Amino acid sequence: MQALLLRAPYERIADRLAALAPDLDVVVLEPDGGLTLRGAPFDPSALRPDIWWLSLEAFGKRGGDYFPRLAASPDARWVQTAFAGLDNPMFKPLARDGLTVTNSSAQAPAIAEYVTIHALSLLHPIAEQAARQRAHDWTPVNFREVGQTRWLIVGFGNIGREIARRAKAFGAEVEAVRRRPDPEGLADAVSTLADLPRTLPAADVVVLACALNEETRDLADAAFFAAMKPGAILINIGRGGLLDEDALRAGLDRDQPAHAVLDVFQTEPLPAEAWFWDHPKVRVTPHASNRGELTGARGDALFLENMGRYLRGEAMLNLTRAADIGAG
Repeated sequence: MQALLLRAPYERIADRLAALAPDLDVVVLEPDGGLTLRGAPFDPSALRPDIWWLSLEAFGKRGGDYFPRLAASPDARWVQTAFAGLDNPMFKPLARDGLTVTNSSAQAPAIAEYVTIHALSLLHPIAEQAARQRAHDWTPVNFREVGQTRWLIVGFGNIGREIARRAKAFGAEVEAVRRRPDPEGLADAVSTLADLPRTLPAADVVVLACALNEETRDLADAAFFAAMKPGAILINIGRGGLLDEDALRAGLDRDQPAHAVLDVFQTEPLPAEAWFWDHPKVRVTPHASNRGELTGARGDALFLENMGRYLRGEAMLNLTRAADIGAG
């Protein structure tokens, strides 16, 4: 059995991988484009890797032709990706018979912290308290407790569940929006996209954490914002295409929502002249909600865990439906 890995990710896990799979031939794609096996040059004509690791290094200058090789490979049987969602059309070549694709949950804790911290900082009157401090004003500020709030999490995969765990730790009520309204176990209630006109008016925090596809494109449109509770918070860590940006601007004018925390946009990088930057009710981050310091280590551990499962013929973690690959 053969695997093809890039040099940088291979070096991070080489010892652990050797202990886990001593008989695996790990071919390394070097920065200069050459191939090596156990430190010696490897004949490209003998390259038929079953296993691939589509890590972040696989894109840009560092990745060379790794992804094009994967997209064209007739021998690939399993690819572990570093991405939570594979809805970008560039991934469409991976949606084929005979290829198992597993996505990543490594970024879920970091993204969940991002969502929770932004939400808490907007629910609690930190800015008003700071203003009174600057004014030397010894006047207390009453505040709404997180345990009084209802969170609506649209998309309840690894990221959505991690957000729910943190919100519920503060006593918040959580409703999950899923494809099917099956009992989930973690959420207090479960509904579907069709129920949004009913569920949005009761939500204090609305989180978009779903995949982008034909069903969810421009999900947050004028009707969506018109249904939101005045004063609510919207957080988008899914995809920019989930949100009609003009409709959001009009909604902000009515306090539906009162605040928007946006990590993703329809155009990225966000142009310097975009209205989001200076809007007083918007927080902008550059697609960076996953940048926790432990995300990389969790990604390495996930690849090794799934490698062991693959070699043993066991069920793998985070299997991706072919219908969700390249669907955006």
